[in-house]
Amino acid sequence: MIDLAALAGLRAVATHGSVIAAATATGFTPSAVSQQVKRLEKQVGVPLLERVGRGVILTSHGQHLVESGERVLADLEALEADLQHRAGVVTGHIRLVAFSTSMRGMVAPVARRLLDTYPDLRLTLEEREPWETVDLVASGRCDVGLVHRWGGVAFAVPDHVVTTRVADDLADLIVPRDHPLAGRGTVTPHDLLDVGWIATPENTICRQWLHRMYDGTGRPPRIAHVSFEFESHLALVAAGLGVALVPRLGRAPLGDDVVAVEVTDPRPVRLVDALHRRTMTDSPAVDAVLAALRTP
Repeated sequence: MIDLAALAGLRAVATHGSVIAAATATGFTPSAVSQQVKRLEKQVGVPLLERVGRGVILTSHGQHLVESGERVLADLEALEADLQHRAGVVTGHIRLVAFSTSMRGMVAPVARRLLDTYPDLRLTLEEREPWETVDLVASGRCDVGLVHRWGGVAFAVPDHVVTTRVADDLADLIVPRDHPLAGRGTVTPHDLLDVGWIATPENTICRQWLHRMYDGTGRPPRIAHVSFEFESHLALVAAGLGVALVPRLGRAPLGDDVVAVEVTDPRPVRLVDALHRRTMTDSPAVDAVLAALRTP
């Protein structure tokens, strides 16, 4: 009979491209992953990996086994979730991946409470960008993922992945305290035609929203400086180098040098969704994590 743990090890090699990368992702040693594959080869009687240069690739037999075995592993995952649901126990290992501001503003505040409430639950946390998180959940490399998308900006999720809204995150215009807009109650994109923006890089979700926000003005936003991290945006605004659109989730308290101003028409709302595979829908552990994330 095929060893399912070894099959999962082979799938990890196929997903990550090498034995070492598979070991890093699964928490085993490279030697243990190699032994899993060798045990699997002995069980099925055909070679599953072949060496190419210093690396390995799956043989046609290995690729067929991984593709066919996906259904078996998915059924097993669903069975495990159903058994735990029937028993009403919150147990097991949940691998949770989140974007940086949600890690600070959502995950960190609830993780300790989850572990104290459910002593048989184990959490592993990792920070990734949303598009990476979708792939990690879809491929089985993590169990719950947090992603964000701005209203109106499309975000593709595979059919076998379930999306659950857990928060709406509002962003504010951040300006230096002596800026002409600092005393305004609200501003619209038409008030921001001549400002210099501190923005995330091109092709990021937040940058896409900034361009979308300007759709009704007939002019694109003027980008003065580019930085990945919102904490850096706040520092650059405080230095008088521009303005920034910074979400409230995970945002540090604003210092005396900057002011937050509400933006309207449109309101910059970032939608925060939790993702999990449909096979884990009945998992009490997944339910517990989702409930904790939805709790203010």
